[in-house]
Amino acid sequence: MVEELVTAGVALACTGTVYLMAAARVVKQYERGVVLRLGRLVSEVREPGFTMIVPIVDRLRKVNMQIVTMPVPAQEGITRDNVTVRVDAVVYFKVVDAADAVIRVEDYRFAVSQMAQTSLRSIIGKSELDDLLSNREKLNQGLELMMDSPAIGWGVTVDRVEIKDVSLPETMKRSMARQAEATRDRRARVINADAELQASKKLAEAAAAMSDQPAALQLRLLQTVVAVAAEKNSTLVLPFPVELLRFLERSGLQAQAETAAAEAERDGGRRPAAPAAPRAPRTPVEHGAETALPELADLPPVEDLP
Repeated sequence: MVEELVTAGVALACTGTVYLMAAARVVKQYERGVVLRLGRLVSEVREPGFTMIVPIVDRLRKVNMQIVTMPVPAQEGITRDNVTVRVDAVVYFKVVDAADAVIRVEDYRFAVSQMAQTSLRSIIGKSELDDLLSNREKLNQGLELMMDSPAIGWGVTVDRVEIKDVSLPETMKRSMARQAEATRDRRARVINADAELQASKKLAEAAAAMSDQPAALQLRLLQTVVAVAAEKNSTLVLPFPVELLRFLERSGLQAQAETAAAEAERDGGRRPAAPAAPRAPRTPVEHGAETALPELADLPPVEDLP
């Protein structure tokens, strides 16, 4: 009798162990458990941790609740301005309702992938090439809205959609390169013309200022000569303008006249200073040349001065 009881106890313990091993399940922290009992959904979703099911009767499906990163294969399409492009993207989504993800759709990953491809083709046909290249943020938001609306019924929410790359035909790349080069060339010419205009205005102002002071023109000429002469191994050919001779002549006569007037004023005006002798007439140059350079006027003799 005792042997039968021991045998029954051992058999019961073995059965309990087998049952426990068949019924015990562990749900991880990032998962949720959906139980189907005889093909029907049990309303309670199993939380992370240790849980028990009825063997043979229940089936437990674990659903990953993490954010899934899914690359979208490159899609070819024609933009609204008739340019053939190839665009690929990446989708970030996650499951928010484990029961809907199991019951309402056969394979939510495959469904999201197909929906992303069709949405990407649709957004390519509605956009222009400039929008695909420079206004991607707006297109990403449009893709997210197009995908998120049907995905909510599957217990899935689209977190973010990003366009990764836009591939253009080689002919289009060359055309865009030529366009960019022409734009830069036009900008450079406009800047150069603007600089020339500003420089011409400054030069006109400088010329007006120098016309009031003839000495400034001569100083500018001398500065130019000094700047050119600073270079080594250079030969300088300097034209000597007639205006410079006239300027020097006028300056010398004026200085001598001022000296004579000062000496006369210093003597107290005992007798007026003798007037300056008249300038000698200009003599023509031989062989039909123009009028010769003016000569310095003769100053009065020293003994005639007061």
